[in-house]
Amino acid sequence: MSSPHPDPLPVAAAPSGPLSGRLRVPGDKSISHRAMIFGLLAIGETRVEGLLEGDDVLRTAAACRALGAAIDREAPGRWRVRGVGIGGLVAPDGVLDFGNAGTGSRLMMGVAGSHPIEATFDGDASLRKRPMRRILDPLARMGTVVVAQAEGGRVPLTLRGPAETIPIAYEPPAASAQIKSAVLLAGLNAPGLTTVVEREATRDHTERMLRHFGASVVVEPHGEDGRRITLQGQPTLRGAPVIVPSDPSSAAFPIVAALLVPGSEVVVEGVMMNPLRTGLVTTLLEMGAEIERVNERDEGGESVADLRVRASRLRGVDVPAARAPAMIDEYPILAVAAAFAEGTTRMRGLHELRVKESDRLAAVAAGLAAAGIRHQIEGDDLLVHGDGTAPRGGGVAATHLDHRIAMAFLVLGLAARDGMGVDDGAMIATSFPTFLPLMRSLGARFSGEGA
Repeated sequence: MSSPHPDPLPVAAAPSGPLSGRLRVPGDKSISHRAMIFGLLAIGETRVEGLLEGDDVLRTAAACRALGAAIDREAPGRWRVRGVGIGGLVAPDGVLDFGNAGTGSRLMMGVAGSHPIEATFDGDASLRKRPMRRILDPLARMGTVVVAQAEGGRVPLTLRGPAETIPIAYEPPAASAQIKSAVLLAGLNAPGLTTVVEREATRDHTERMLRHFGASVVVEPHGEDGRRITLQGQPTLRGAPVIVPSDPSSAAFPIVAALLVPGSEVVVEGVMMNPLRTGLVTTLLEMGAEIERVNERDEGGESVADLRVRASRLRGVDVPAARAPAMIDEYPILAVAAAFAEGTTRMRGLHELRVKESDRLAAVAAGLAAAGIRHQIEGDDLLVHGDGTAPRGGGVAATHLDHRIAMAFLVLGLAARDGMGVDDGAMIATSFPTFLPLMRSLGARFSGEGA
């Protein structure tokens, strides 16, 4: 299948010798988006170190500029944001184009949609397919008017915020940090208390950063796996320094590559160890992976560690649905690891994968098929069957404009018998612009127009 990208850049990975060395992957994308957004909403100056300078985050930065922030890049990864404060946003002159950035667009809908301005959101072909109704529904309860929208509540869409935002109590229909964050960010400009009730706890970067910038947030247990988050509205946020830890979702690719390529030993530095983001590491350890945490420390309110990873024999496991929120972006690379494991790995409850940058569940299954790997989808479960040896590979995976699909199947190619290609590597830059050169520095072999 050809890529829908206008100028696809195919890449192929060849079987590689042992990977070795140290690397630091780019800054966490979730933290980077939020650093820009909180810098916009704070009074004074926010200095950011280690910002992920991928296209997604740069689109969020551009949107913050359009809404009134003064933003300067002082050096690679080092940025300065001077905000306008809650209630101080200006109406943007043009469309807020978020490219492929689902997180940036959804969080910013909560920000802009709670201010008495009109803003139009748009993005690339992939973002235009992604559902926004799950964000628009709670915002409508808070007083936001959807002035215009594409079919099914998709972008391009235009929001007009109310004169005064209404605080609500809201239980999202799905475990989604993006829904939760959009509601909390909108609640910043509402008087009184805004509450989000989660049946399953999702990544809590927004709550941590709210506190870091001076907001009052109470987090309480709810049910067996959930949380109740209560925010006091209309605080004065003050600019604060943000050190962005290495992105665990990006670290997943060199980690799994080191596990799969025989003889490898790699250290991935400064990886965020927030317990709501370490589902993949937990699962890999259950599969028999040799992953050691060293130099554990705290940076910017988040726990981080260096991870020493050695090639390992893996076994199939049953991954519970309750773990999905802690590793929702890592299932494509977990499916690759499962293809090399002995036995069946069952990944449960993957409905959210159907509404990511692509239908990731279908895209992963198609890539596994192209690589000659036995698998099946049962409802929202993905089953991958391995025999403990390297699969054939040799095919070409269709990426559907999805950076994580591209990187996952390139990692597969480094250890598969016949390598593996992807139809387009151009969109890797959205989250991990240095993926290919960093992996090459460890000994990985790539070729093709996008390499």
